[in-house]
Amino acid sequence: MRRYIVSLLAAATLVFAGCGKKVEPKVMARAVPERADDFVFENDLVAGRFYGKALEGDPTSPGLDIWVKLPGKLVADEWYAHALTEGNYYHKDHGGKDCYKVAVSLGGGASVPFVDGRLCWPATNYRSCEILESGPEKVVFTLDYPAWEVAEGVSVSLVKKVTVTAGTYFTQIEDTYTCGGTDMITVAAGFKLHGEQKTVREQLEASDRLAIWEKASDQSVEPEDGMIGVSVVMPDADSAFFSEELDHALLIKRIPSGGTLSYSVGSCWSKADIKIPSAWFDLVREQ
Repeated sequence: MRRYIVSLLAAATLVFAGCGKKVEPKVMARAVPERADDFVFENDLVAGRFYGKALEGDPTSPGLDIWVKLPGKLVADEWYAHALTEGNYYHKDHGGKDCYKVAVSLGGGASVPFVDGRLCWPATNYRSCEILESGPEKVVFTLDYPAWEVAEGVSVSLVKKVTVTAGTYFTQIEDTYTCGGTDMITVAAGFKLHGEQKTVREQLEASDRLAIWEKASDQSVEPEDGMIGVSVVMPDADSAFFSEELDHALLIKRIPSGGTLSYSVGSCWSKADIKIPSAWFDLVREQ
């Protein structure tokens, strides 16, 4: 069992020995037991969270929940602190907000086994976590998902490794799947399509990346009038497509048991630096 680390770690101000110079961190990641076992991360441009055990059933989902924010300071700890007394705090705009709808989906970027045309959702949310590296401009952590059945006689477990680096809209993910009952597994990485939110889709020239631009929210707490860009880039994908039936954008790859699926997920907010879809799609092309 991996250690369940709760301390702020990367969010703490660092002091370099010998010179006394304070360095304000540009990244953070931590477990949030005070809020349904979330695991939150951010850099100076983007933020997001994965769902933990206490939230299972509401929802049980592997999806990445995107938080939009203005460039600059880290905001997650402040938002969580206020939410303890004002439950809807981070659903309201305080220089950013949680306005993205995940439910049972890949959200803003995740992966699951893809068997017989089905997305095979985990039976649980992440159950343990570990900080592997922590510094002012880079933090690396893992999340463990216990084994679940994806087909008769076939089960998989997942260790998700996430690398958060300052100064980029993209987060690197390495998903390692260990299989029981099979030597190979087909996996889909991607993101949810919110058709009701006037999604603009972009299948970029390469077959290894997909991107969209859509209304950021239809949330009733404080409806968002901004737009959000989302993307997934997988350099060695076998295929990439938008699925109307599954309501997802997906990149597919077949990997061996114990193999790792590597991809990056990205997001932006029109109220921050990237104002128009063409600017977002150009950035994804360059990634």
